[in-house]
Amino acid sequence: MEYSLAVTRIQRFLEEEAVVWLSTVRPDGTPHIVPVWFWWDGTSLLVFSKPDAVKVRNLRAGSAVMLGVGDADEDFDIGLFQGHAEILDAPTAEVMPAGHLEKYATHMAGIGLTPAEYAETYSLAVRITPSHYLGWHGRSIPQSVRVAGAPRTTIEEPAIGRPSLRDWLGEPLARGLRGFGVGLLRPGAAGAL
Repeated sequence: MEYSLAVTRIQRFLEEEAVVWLSTVRPDGTPHIVPVWFWWDGTSLLVFSKPDAVKVRNLRAGSAVMLGVGDADEDFDIGLFQGHAEILDAPTAEVMPAGHLEKYATHMAGIGLTPAEYAETYSLAVRITPSHYLGWHGRSIPQSVRVAGAPRTTIEEPAIGRPSLRDWLGEPLARGLRGFGVGLLRPGAAGAL
């Protein structure tokens, strides 16, 4: 297991957030992404699904997943991580922690769903084990970094003057696009994105 600021931030998100965005790949190679409720035990996530859901069909064809978590409204204070999904043989009712029902009690009540109906409807359990964490944020030092206790010097301060590619896109995306269409990403450039 890797230990870094990204891991610390993402694990904090997993302890506090109500939803993760789960991305799977369809058998034809096209992506599929959905928000899901989850239970984080400190090592892996449990997700409960309808057995015939698209995400389940995708996972039967391939177990690689990517997830996003956090608050995109706060300067993209989010985290992304890759993982491996395993469809469990035991039904939801047998593996769902009581804490999961407590976590979503208000949400379930709001849509008129009892715990028994939830377990029956979302009867298939999936365990997702993270394999690689990727921190992500915009121009400022996000709240999750400050909460994680990182010194200010661990995150580059915004550039003075014209923003760099990293400032506009965040380091992971900037690395991937460096040298490809960079002129289009400058503020005021013709055809800017």
